[in-house]
Amino acid sequence: MAATVEELYRNYGILADEKEDLSKHKDAYQAILDGVKGGPKEKRLAAQFIPKFFSSFPELADAAINAQLDLCEDEDVSIRRQAIKELPRFASGENLPRVADILTQLLQTDDSAEFNQVNTALISIFKIDAKGTLGGLFSQILQGEDIVRERAIKFLSTKLKMMPDDTMTKEVEDYIFIETKKVLEDVTGEEFVLLMRILSGLKSMQTVSGRQQLVELVVEQAFLEQALNPTDADSVDRLLQCTRQALPLFSKNVHSTRFVTYFCEFVLPNLSLLTSPVAELDIQLEVLKLLAEMSPYCGDMDKLEVNLNMLFEKLLEFMPLPPEEENGENAANEEPKLQFSYVECLLFSFHQLGKKLPDFLIDKISAEKLKDFKIRLQYFARGLQVYIRQLRVALQGKTGDALKTEENKIKVVALKITNNINVLIKDLFHNPPSYKSTVTLSWKPVQKTEAAAIGQKRQSGEDIGATATTKKLPTNLPRRDARQIYNPPSGKYSASIGNFSYERGGFRGGRGRGFGGRGNRSRGRIY
Repeated sequence: MAATVEELYRNYGILADEKEDLSKHKDAYQAILDGVKGGPKEKRLAAQFIPKFFSSFPELADAAINAQLDLCEDEDVSIRRQAIKELPRFASGENLPRVADILTQLLQTDDSAEFNQVNTALISIFKIDAKGTLGGLFSQILQGEDIVRERAIKFLSTKLKMMPDDTMTKEVEDYIFIETKKVLEDVTGEEFVLLMRILSGLKSMQTVSGRQQLVELVVEQAFLEQALNPTDADSVDRLLQCTRQALPLFSKNVHSTRFVTYFCEFVLPNLSLLTSPVAELDIQLEVLKLLAEMSPYCGDMDKLEVNLNMLFEKLLEFMPLPPEEENGENAANEEPKLQFSYVECLLFSFHQLGKKLPDFLIDKISAEKLKDFKIRLQYFARGLQVYIRQLRVALQGKTGDALKTEENKIKVVALKITNNINVLIKDLFHNPPSYKSTVTLSWKPVQKTEAAAIGQKRQSGEDIGATATTKKLPTNLPRRDARQIYNPPSGKYSASIGNFSYERGGFRGGRGRGFGGRGNRSRGRIY
């Protein structure tokens, strides 16, 4: 029989007034538990009274937690919020993982105030026992319904970085790493990005060995042991996502060799066949930009000469012969297209790997091929000079807001691209070829030394999308000389994922190791 408001207050008084042995008033506490069967007023009182005396009646612990749980599922949102607010008071000893599990499941609520209450409760018990709370969270991530899994992962990705250092101990971080590896066995693309963000934020992952561990996780997800199917958008999407996650981890001590090798062996030969996961994405340029960003961190490569030759051949495809070349490939084409953005990426990558085999252009290719290459370089360089002059004239005298218009932003980036190519071509024209010059890729943040490239100061905010510049020469610089392409993150990736989010739904296919299409789960509550 449900207790009335008067009975609840009377039994509360009995327990509150007892100064010595509360356990002898078990009947009074049971009456309070029965308050959950009453009306709204009785339930609100029960939600407050049950946790207050919970620790004094261990033999009624299960009954008390279940009673509070009933209130957490009440139809009245105000009762639910009150019950959720008090849940952390049950989180002691062996009860804490269960409370964490319950709170994790309650993340599925659509009421914003209630959702915030659940978050607050989870954070409070996390500070009591981080590992126990994580046990409840990961239990639901691995076994819970999809909506609960999604929100639990997002909770970890946003809240862990806010936890104090004395909570995030090495033991706790090790536990997160172990449990996250289990989750990574079956994830969607979006989940993979969030989980990598979680791991990348751990203090233990900031060391060289920690970053190397993260790279190993990404390598496993990227399926680098398998040949790429260039016409399968999901496979291409997976490779792009994984490469993006690995990029911020590479350094002079953590090498990109396996990724660079894979791109040279399986991606470059199929560049024109790549199927983009997103219609508006220039997939060829995107891939070349990723390769360029990785190339400075490439270590010793088993098939260096073979891979360098592949890069060289691909570079030739984008560097036309001059139109006056009789019987040449452009004999019938008076205006070859100079694809500056593609050439910047390929030339930069070739320049980086060429450092490892500096005699490639001297001893590894024929004299005829070297002559052909230099003719192409020379023609391209002439076109560059025309374009650079046009860009400088167009930007001359422009400062401040004038440089922030979309048209001028594009021109500024185009100038960066052409200047970069110009520097790299000069290096290769040395005899013997030199690989000493340093350039900053056009889509990377502007360096202070580059700020005067167009003859006046400008803000360093031109970290805008790189430009897929295709130019016919000679001609006046048109407004649409280039189109903006997605700018891959240049800083820490966990902070830039919003620039161009296409991870949703990108990893379809069967379940299994990594990026599997997680089937719909409908297990119901498993409190």
